[in-house]
Amino acid sequence: MPDDRHENLYIEVELPGVDREDIFLTMHADSFMIKAKKENMEYSGSYTVCCPIEYEKARAKYKNGLLTINVPYKKPVMKGKSISIEET
Repeated sequence: MPDDRHENLYIEVELPGVDREDIFLTMHADSFMIKAKKENMEYSGSYTVCCPIEYEKARAKYKNGLLTINVPYKKPVMKGKSISIEET
């Protein structure tokens, strides 16, 4: 879910009973993957996100069985080059 100003994406994943050190999170430009282990169980999931994100700036917190990920949306690149038009 985006924040109020649509600058960051907030992701919440419930992982009750899992220890923080048993959670493995990998972020990509358009998706993320989670693996978590608990006793004799393993959880694994891969998810796409709605828009490109700045995955290098992602921050994750885990408390009371809830993994919260905060990652900024990638700003659109507004670079361009003026092209002269020749007369034919």
